[in-house]
Amino acid sequence: MNYLKQIPADFGNFNVYRRNEFTCKNHMVSHRRDFYKISLIKGQGKLYYANRGVDVSANALLFSNPMVPYKWEATSQEQTGYFCVFKEGFLSQTRQNNSFEATESPFKIGADSVFFLEPNQQAYVSTLFEQMLTENTSDYIHKHELLKNYIHLLIHEALKIRPNTRYFKYGSNASERITYCFIELLSRQFPIDSPEQQLRLKTPTDFAQQLSVHVNYLNRSVKEITGNTTSEMIAQRVVEEAKALLLHTNWNIAEIALCLGFPEPAYFSNFFKKRVAHTPGQYRKTKV
Repeated sequence: MNYLKQIPADFGNFNVYRRNEFTCKNHMVSHRRDFYKISLIKGQGKLYYANRGVDVSANALLFSNPMVPYKWEATSQEQTGYFCVFKEGFLSQTRQNNSFEATESPFKIGADSVFFLEPNQQAYVSTLFEQMLTENTSDYIHKHELLKNYIHLLIHEALKIRPNTRYFKYGSNASERITYCFIELLSRQFPIDSPEQQLRLKTPTDFAQQLSVHVNYLNRSVKEITGNTTSEMIAQRVVEEAKALLLHTNWNIAEIALCLGFPEPAYFSNFFKKRVAHTPGQYRKTKV
């Protein structure tokens, strides 16, 4: 079960919770593509990524990038701890050195995101989360600045720990897992909400890098499970979004093209006409 779905949709740019307040036996990461997450996990379980997993048998600090799908499978009765969720802008507006862009950031794609804690580290991290819980409900005028500082303290605490993550490979269901993660990752880029938003992942290679697998492996897995190529599945989803934007927004063709990853409107028009038999302009006129 995805316990983040139990959280109100209007909780703002930041919130913090105790894990035992939610159903956290088994869940997929939230579909909310714009939220990052830091969790202190007290309890045992397995984290599954595209083609690898991590055994969590001790207290661990987990950093979740919204563009990296994962699944948590609890293997112990005790499932306590804390987690906080926040938008990227919640932190990036505070400092010139954006923690998400730093090469050593635990949120960075391909970086170690699981950090196992010694008892004294676990106690310190728990204290930080308790302070966030208290501050989040206070009426202190500068509480958001203080909450941002607590998040940075969590990040720096992780950076001080030498990563010792041992990943295991999947068995016979690896192709299904990778295909699921690819489809999940593809869907998270949509819908396009504003002309300023642009697709971050456009090609099979982009998705393979995000999932930390070789592009040939991704292509074979997707073809085996769905019968379609990775490129065709990407193209189909882009066409669906293009149709929606043409019909339900007043954005011009150039704006839509740029949002969908086409640097020139002509490239977008050729792509769209090949698949829909109409140019974007013609489609908008005939359907509106």
